Amino acid sequence: MVLPIYIYGQPVLRKESVDIAPDYPELPQLIENMFETLTASEGVGLAAPQIGLNIRVAVIDLDVLSDDFPEYKDFRRAYINPHIIEFDEDSPTETMEEGCLSLPGIHENVTRHTRIRVQWQDPDFTKHDEWVDGYLARVMQHEFDHLDAHMFIDRISPLRRQLIKGKLKALLQGKYRCGYRTKPARR
Repeated sequence: MVLPIYIYGQPVLRKESVDIAPDYPELPQLIENMFETLTASEGVGLAAPQIGLNIRVAVIDLDVLSDDFPEYKDFRRAYINPHIIEFDEDSPTETMEEGCLSLPGIHENVTRHTRIRVQWQDPDFTKHDEWVDGYLARVMQHEFDHLDAHMFIDRISPLRRQLIKGKLKALLQGKYRCGYRTKPARR
């Protein structure tokens, strides 16, 4: 089932998410719904707060990039209780343009670490601890930020934030267009 994406201004996006236990109700269905929602919205990542749930669950699908990045062929993964443990301070940072399904129409340059260490569980609750680099590290940082009540606009300069203030206000007022189902802050 395709779920609505919660838009900037929804309180759930600014509340820290909590870890879940293996008995979380209907987790397989939730993950399937998140992937369907991600596909319908043409995104590469989706965190649970973006569908109104403050739980530490995120899905990432990089297969859509596999023409340019063959290493992401069939890359489709759900992350349960993910946490970034550390940033590789010896690796460079990289600045790239980012957008967000919860901020339709807004794209800004964001500087992120190129290598991170993450701990997470798969849908069977098997624990993983790994170093991740490249574009996947960027997407993880973006999605896992949502779980910590942050959005990519929190990582841009105060000047850039001032310059997009009108766009943010329009989102708060429900004045935006996008090709997927949404739940605006207000109407």
